[in-house]
Amino acid sequence: MVIEATAARLAALGDPTRLRILQVLRGGERCVCELRTSVDVPPNLLSYHLKVLRDAGVVEGTRRGRWVDYRLVPAALDEIRRVLTGEGDDAE
Repeated sequence: MVIEATAARLAALGDPTRLRILQVLRGGERCVCELRTSVDVPPNLLSYHLKVLRDAGVVEGTRRGRWVDYRLVPAALDEIRRVLTGEGDDAE
């Protein structure tokens, strides 16, 4: 089950725009309005890419009025690292 979840997360990360979003979020939680200026894509595409990342469990968001604040999910990224490095040997 861990392998399948990790594969889904890696598929979500397999896009340059989504990787740029993760790079921005490495600096901490960001409002979607900040992501719009940091990631050069139209708003509808930004929403799509954020949905893919949310569905994969890599980012999460909290609604604040009409805006949403996004942040990385460290546990999901740690799980990817563990599977790729073979840590724990419980990846099957």
